[in-house]
Amino acid sequence: MYRTMAEASISVDQDQFCCPVCLDLLKNPVTVPCGHSFCMDCINGCWDQEDQSGVYSCPQCRETFTPRPVLRRSYFIAEMLEKLKKIELQAASPAGPGDVECDFCTGRKLRAVKSCLTCLASFCEAHLKPHQEVPALKNHKLVKASKQLQEKICSQHDKLIEIYCRTDHSCICYLCTMHEHKGHDIVEAEVVRAQKEDELKQIQKKLQQRLQEKEQKLQQLKKEVNTLKCSAQAAVEDSEKIFTELIHSIEKKRSEVTELIRAQEKTELREAEERLEKLEQQISDLKRRNDELNQLSQTEDHISFLQSFQTLCISSEPEDSSSVSVHQQLSFDAVRKSLSDLKERLEQFCIREFSKIPPQAGLLQTISASEPRTRSDFLQYFWRLTLDPNTVHQFLSLSKSNTEVRFRGFGLQFSKHPERFDSRPQVLSKESVCGRAYWEVEWSGEWVSISVSYKGISRKGGQESKFGRNDLSWSLECSSPPSFWHNNIKTELPNQSFSRVGVYVDHSAGTLSFYNISHTMTLIHTVQTTFTQPLHAGFWVDWGSVNLCDFQM
Repeated sequence: MYRTMAEASISVDQDQFCCPVCLDLLKNPVTVPCGHSFCMDCINGCWDQEDQSGVYSCPQCRETFTPRPVLRRSYFIAEMLEKLKKIELQAASPAGPGDVECDFCTGRKLRAVKSCLTCLASFCEAHLKPHQEVPALKNHKLVKASKQLQEKICSQHDKLIEIYCRTDHSCICYLCTMHEHKGHDIVEAEVVRAQKEDELKQIQKKLQQRLQEKEQKLQQLKKEVNTLKCSAQAAVEDSEKIFTELIHSIEKKRSEVTELIRAQEKTELREAEERLEKLEQQISDLKRRNDELNQLSQTEDHISFLQSFQTLCISSEPEDSSSVSVHQQLSFDAVRKSLSDLKERLEQFCIREFSKIPPQAGLLQTISASEPRTRSDFLQYFWRLTLDPNTVHQFLSLSKSNTEVRFRGFGLQFSKHPERFDSRPQVLSKESVCGRAYWEVEWSGEWVSISVSYKGISRKGGQESKFGRNDLSWSLECSSPPSFWHNNIKTELPNQSFSRVGVYVDHSAGTLSFYNISHTMTLIHTVQTTFTQPLHAGFWVDWGSVNLCDFQM
């Protein structure tokens, strides 16, 4: 009982005999003046690096010594370690499930460490010593402890199997050569082993060649896949650039036509207004003369009537009104017809040219006319998002409205929650989005990622929990140059600066796009994939801030 308790006590205190440098049990233990113990080689290695300064310190408590202390072996600790090793050896000896038991142990069976092919028995450390010390037993063939020793014994003659019959392709004992295998092609097992090893090497060589060929094909296929992705991304970027330039060109022509129409309208209106003013003056004069004639007709004095009649009649001769007629040719039907004809020719041209695109790019022909094109179109799908306090990392802080997140760089007192990110400065939105959704964010600082993610993304762990480093999230890193990440695959993007980003998701169509919002709306990057779960907005913020923008719709 006393011995068992002592053994348990030493086992519990085993950490006290570990070297603070190598973290293993002390080897050749020494104790420095401050009282801490180390391996002789470990402390000498540390102090050898401090020889130039002449000041030597304890690696554990940092107490310094001058000059370098003389080290002597700690015999008490060494004796304790020897006892500890013996106790551990005894504690580890009993055979457990799956272990090979010692055939010579009586009572409690200990774990065997070796098996003897000559004795056809297995031995623990203690019972193996005769094979290591007795000269007659040193020639016995020892192998790793095995439970399959009986398989090495001939079932008919109870002898060791050590011969190979080439005729029957089987392993036999020496008595078999005198009976069942008499007259057969018999050789020693070692000879056949050497031949079979040569065959095995040839098989392994061929297998290695096939493996190397497959790996080369795999690398080539991966290279082709990456080339295809890069080529597709370049084609998308080029097409976006071309379409943007085409749109700008059409918008420029639209502006020019509008200016032309307005200029013609202004010229014609100025002339028409002058004619209107002149005609209104003539009408006013005619009304005045008509009033004078009415007054004349009511004059009772004959002499006054006759005297005024000649003057009024002469001055009331009708004027030629042709000079004040409005031009009836003022019409823009010709402009409308020309533009309508241009539209039809352009549509026919697009159909004809798109039909020349190879079938692999047939998706380009399925561009939906209902897709948003302007910022006003995108804002029709605007979602008001807020950040989820239960997910925010302790280095981040949220505004009262939960629409802004900032990096603080020190741990804040948040309650424990299973959805909180504990290793990455990240946060998710409280709301999830399906269908079509659009939101805008403003960011500042040095390291910010704007992402979308499934709710099931890991909240713990290392790199795999960061947005874009797994198959559950997609992330735009606002660095210089910017990059896009998904499933730990990085896509370099053209260098550009932006502080306001629009995010558009069409969940059913599998579309995710990021836009640079300034005086214009420019595409940063778009991806086509398949979404299988609702999406949350996500942000990774390191030395920066992100603000979810709001709009009054």
